[in-house]
Amino acid sequence: MAKKTLADITVTGKRVLMRVDFNVPLKNGKITDDRRIVAALPSIRSVLEQGGSLVLMSHLGRPDGAYAAEGSLAPCAERLSSLLSVPVTLGPKEVVGPEALALCKGMAPGSVVLLENVRFHAGETMPDKAKKNPDKKLNPDQQKVHDDLVAAIAELGDAYVNDAFGTCHRKHASMYGVAKAIQKKGGPAVAGFLVEKEIKYLHDAVDTPKRPFVAVLGGAKVSDKVKLIGNLLPKVDRILIGGAMAYTLLRARGVAVGRSLVENDLVEEMKGLLDKAQGKILLPVDHVATDDFAAGTPVTVEGETIAETLLGMDIGPKTRKLFAGQVEAAGTIIWNGPMGVFEKPDYAAGTLAIATACADATARGAVSIVGGGDSAAAVEQMGLADRITHVSTGGGASLTYLEGKAMPPIEVLDEAK
Repeated sequence: MAKKTLADITVTGKRVLMRVDFNVPLKNGKITDDRRIVAALPSIRSVLEQGGSLVLMSHLGRPDGAYAAEGSLAPCAERLSSLLSVPVTLGPKEVVGPEALALCKGMAPGSVVLLENVRFHAGETMPDKAKKNPDKKLNPDQQKVHDDLVAAIAELGDAYVNDAFGTCHRKHASMYGVAKAIQKKGGPAVAGFLVEKEIKYLHDAVDTPKRPFVAVLGGAKVSDKVKLIGNLLPKVDRILIGGAMAYTLLRARGVAVGRSLVENDLVEEMKGLLDKAQGKILLPVDHVATDDFAAGTPVTVEGETIAETLLGMDIGPKTRKLFAGQVEAAGTIIWNGPMGVFEKPDYAAGTLAIATACADATARGAVSIVGGGDSAAAVEQMGLADRITHVSTGGGASLTYLEGKAMPPIEVLDEAK
């Protein structure tokens, strides 16, 4: 997917519309993790250093097409201003309109405006509504709301940069429609450095991996990863599966898993998947379990079988050693999803073992990619993020890319020669 990037265009004297992902966690109005803002800094600084002015766009949370104070990007504007040591002006509550237009038209080179949360405008996520309509299209009124927002944002800039990988699986107005509108009026639409980096690592890992190629998958539901497993199976040497999703696969093998989470409607399908895998998939051989999710005492279960009174919460010590050995010997590692309920210290050992093995393998020359979401949070909390080759900023987007699905906001960007 060879696309032009910010390095391929000149933005001196231009107003650049840049879609970023500032969907950061907040507590009492304060940012608790600014990694997504920091990740966008190389692209932001590049525009400013070239003498361009910058109109940033982002979403935060899931406001339903109307202003909500708790969804304001004000904390992000404040944090970005501190990181850049330049003022960052927050746009009006209405996102677009006369006030936003006047603000952007009056920008001097090197200045930064952050539009308010684009999801305050109903037109941003309107493409999602099409999926729910009988004919899979927007009705005329919905289409107008969407098109009006696209046109209003496109009027604010001369060039478009997509640096929001975490939303590249969504055909939203600021992700797709604005890029096309800028192209229509003769301007460039390119990838930012973060999106370029994400594509490079994810693409290279799957298409030209260093061998052995090991995928580590976890999380609660195997239904979230069925397509990913199917896409990876012919390409990898091993798939290690932990987390609650492993119990559905163990049940498919006829193993009793007690009260552990099982997606019963997928058991038959998983039998076929395991047959197709021909031994490539490794499942837990022991567990850490409990009789009560909230307050139970953890117990180590030796062997695959879990007693009917217990539910699995983490992979056991033998599995940790087995999985870590596979990871440490790998040339390429893709990891998506924790091995247990890592938020609880009693059930974090499995996830820590994988994180440590990834870091050790990387130190020996392996390429390690942690695919966003809970896995990224885990390596950050465990202080190992700096020892991983690449920690993706896109949870759902990483999965979509690795599943081989279409990514319209990337596909629409200008082709590289």
